[in-house]
Amino acid sequence: MSGTPTDMAKISELTSIKVVAGSVVLRGDLTLPPNTSSLVLFAHGSGSSRLSPRNRFVARILNDSGVGTLLFDLLTEREDAADQADGHLRFDIPLLRDRLVGATDWVMKQAETKNLKIGYFGASTGAGAALQAAAVRVNVVKAVVSRGGRPDLAGPSLPLVKAPTLLIVGERDVDVLDMNRTAKSALG
Repeated sequence: MSGTPTDMAKISELTSIKVVAGSVVLRGDLTLPPNTSSLVLFAHGSGSSRLSPRNRFVARILNDSGVGTLLFDLLTEREDAADQADGHLRFDIPLLRDRLVGATDWVMKQAETKNLKIGYFGASTGAGAALQAAAVRVNVVKAVVSRGGRPDLAGPSLPLVKAPTLLIVGERDVDVLDMNRTAKSALG
């Protein structure tokens, strides 16, 4: 499925789509439960993909609660292969942010998703990208959740984030917990 508006009218189960984000096409999995009013875009990081078991678990819980989800790869297949070799793209927060902003813009143009409230769910470096994207699309993004994230990577964008933001970190992950506490104090 190409993710055209006509095709999207039939979505109620997980459907593989292609998301146009700027000049690239990214693979994604979209689920729109019946009568949903919101859509969460997932921004994974640190070598993960839309197939991450943890993110898919969270997506299923959201879907069961009536919330739509879009899990998509922030990198193209070629970029992912290069990143597996040297890991440089997973820390390119501006690139990841731009992909998330592009996917958000794409979602806002599709017939079945253009009127949905948008939220972000970021994990690891994807959380930094999600927070930067929320600062760029401040009037569109209604909530941000960071799971084990690196909000510190959002840097000077943090005070610009206006969406309610939830930072979730395991109590034993001391380094990431400290980064999240510092980032929390900088949020808008």
